[in-house]
Amino acid sequence: MAHPTDPRLTPLAQSLPATVPFVGPETQERTRGKPFAARLGANESGFGPSPRAIAALQSSAADIWQYPDPEAYDLRQALAAHHDIDAAHIMVGEGIDTLLGNLVRLIITSGDAVVTSAGAYPTFNYHVTGFGGVLHSVPYAGNHEDPDRLIAKAKEVGAKLIYIANPDNPMGSHHDAATLQRMISAVPDGCLLVLDEAYIDLAPDGTAPYVAPHDDRVIRMRTFSKAYGLAGARTGYAIGPAPLIAAFDRVRNHFGMNRSSQAAAIAALADQDWLAQVQGKVAACRDSLAAIARGNGLTPLPSATNFVTIDCGQDGTFARRVLVALGDAGIFVRMPFVAPHDRCIRVSCGPDAEIAAFAAALPQALASARSQE
Repeated sequence: MAHPTDPRLTPLAQSLPATVPFVGPETQERTRGKPFAARLGANESGFGPSPRAIAALQSSAADIWQYPDPEAYDLRQALAAHHDIDAAHIMVGEGIDTLLGNLVRLIITSGDAVVTSAGAYPTFNYHVTGFGGVLHSVPYAGNHEDPDRLIAKAKEVGAKLIYIANPDNPMGSHHDAATLQRMISAVPDGCLLVLDEAYIDLAPDGTAPYVAPHDDRVIRMRTFSKAYGLAGARTGYAIGPAPLIAAFDRVRNHFGMNRSSQAAAIAALADQDWLAQVQGKVAACRDSLAAIARGNGLTPLPSATNFVTIDCGQDGTFARRVLVALGDAGIFVRMPFVAPHDRCIRVSCGPDAEIAAFAAALPQALASARSQE
């Protein structure tokens, strides 16, 4: 039975579905009544954060009674030094998700056009519809988002925002820097390109384009959730032109950035040796996951991220059966939402023991899925 709608909601809110873009593993564990043996679905870093970041979290605990610095001054200065830009071009927020929400709130009002790819990161879409924007999507070109189609659609509909992730989630693919620079040069007047670079620290050299921080055609989104291993700390940042960055102060939650999270991010950023170790572990794990997939007659897609998307060779119904069977075996993975990409499952990199558990469970999961055909 559907729940009644509270009549006090705005007409826009009443028109929206109650959406949870990602069902967390904790929710699934409560349903199944026991924990997963392998947590390989949320693209977290099972290799963990820098020991320096852990120490910073621990040492900041006694001061947690204090509100955080609403300007995140020390973290913004550290990021500015890391990127060799002025801190006026950097806004820190509670993960990229929150920054996307604030950006949409700043730019989009009822009826405004926004362009994205069908099957791309759904939380961005969630924010757009939540503020009354109108989504226009274009298909991927194979397993890659299609910059040319995104730009063409933006010109066609008069879009105010274009979203692209490079590297891409959920397919793990990437475009090189030159391709993104051509895309940026083609952004229509009055439009803003949202370049989500959540996985950029795990991508090959030559993936990140050079973008002058004052370039008003693009805003970049970065995070400490992936390679830096701080997903639970909810720390992300945007890089963009100073006037747009300053505008975030009009709508953001000024005390939203946890005090301990700021300290952990500063420490993590300072430990580039740990980042390099994680990058090496991720690269090796991608190779292991690809070998496991091929050993079971499946096709691993090339990945520039901390996960491998595996083509199960049939349709979304079959891949979903594989996903369910893996879950029943205690292996948490996810899959793309939109056809034809829902023929795949997506497996995060992680510690050797969890990858071994996935390898052991996959043959039976495939057999179970095939028995239901």
